Amino acid sequence: MGYKTLCFGLTCILCAFYIFTPIPENIEEPWKVRITDAAIKTTSLVATILEKIGLKRFEDFLAIIVKLDYTQPISDENVTVMDTTFNDIPVRLYLPKRKRESQRPAVIFIHGGAFVLGSYKHTPVDLLNRWTANKVDAVVVGVDPRLAPQYPFPVPYEDVVSVVKYFLQDKILAKYGVDPNRICISGDSSGGTLAAGVAQLIQNDPEFKNKLKAQALIYPGLQVVDVSMPSHRENEHGPFLSMKLAIKLACLYFTRDKALPQAMMKNQHMPHGSMHLFKLVNWSTFLPEEYKKNHVYTEPIIGKLNPSYSILLDSRLSPLAANESQLRNLPLTYILTCEHDILRDDGLMYVSRLQNVGVKVSHDHMEDGIHGGLSFMAAPFYLKLGIRIKDKYINWLEENL
Repeated sequence: MGYKTLCFGLTCILCAFYIFTPIPENIEEPWKVRITDAAIKTTSLVATILEKIGLKRFEDFLAIIVKLDYTQPISDENVTVMDTTFNDIPVRLYLPKRKRESQRPAVIFIHGGAFVLGSYKHTPVDLLNRWTANKVDAVVVGVDPRLAPQYPFPVPYEDVVSVVKYFLQDKILAKYGVDPNRICISGDSSGGTLAAGVAQLIQNDPEFKNKLKAQALIYPGLQVVDVSMPSHRENEHGPFLSMKLAIKLACLYFTRDKALPQAMMKNQHMPHGSMHLFKLVNWSTFLPEEYKKNHVYTEPIIGKLNPSYSILLDSRLSPLAANESQLRNLPLTYILTCEHDILRDDGLMYVSRLQNVGVKVSHDHMEDGIHGGLSFMAAPFYLKLGIRIKDKYINWLEENL
């Protein structure tokens, strides 16, 4: 009995520690955020323990939890929903039912999940795509690229490229009644990373150039070159997405080698030959002054990791590190950033770099925003923040697509 009491007491203390972890003062619905943050941290802790004792890999346990909230392709009175494949890659189509004389716009949406988790089947993603199809009267294509670590980089990226090129064929657009001049690619978090990278490829491909009218990126991660920006330092412990969790999952996109996340936590992961990338992601140059605060810029340390990962030099991993000529051709762009988010500065600097080369950019910044807000639009983790982010995204699509 004494042992059980001790374990129960320690569990209560641990939960209290997580629940009462400080959160920013301007957060809306603070108790909901505290409880949700505690649930995420507790789940991560359990996954870590299971991995250490050899019962279940960290990412496999998280995937089981996420899959509990998957949906079926159920149509409603407004939208026909169906699962199919484009070039053997699973997609979920949302086709508006109301009659229309002219062709419809289309949105290709890539879900987040650090390249390791998630699906278009996830309830919040399904809701977002339904709302988009209904409100914007658009054909929506939810994409399910294969995920790491079973399918590491560049497989997820190439899957999205394959779907986009398939969909952009004239005969496919005609089949679904899509206006070839009104197509947007979008995504949240790592889905935003993929959307941004694929947009760069498509717009610089002579066969597909100008076939995308727009890109919409919701709190995207846009580089792996420097992980010691002000937003990384200020939001190291979350809420929701901590540096440790983000790096642990993101590194699975490349390798299971535990040396890489350890080096990345110290910002010592970039290999020799990466100096040219630093100037393209230098926050002391591209970050707006109000976000620099009292932080001091220091260049990442190169060549410390052995063996080194030359894959980190690949521009497809870091759309922010593309050169000016690659950025100049990009379409109309929407970027949403959140103040309390480790990825905040990636988005802010992408806004600056795109504007510098003449790309038309619309930017919404959520002063009380937290990374992953879109994932909390449905019970039991309903947050008003998710609805506000959804509304800003859909309103922009209505006005610009």
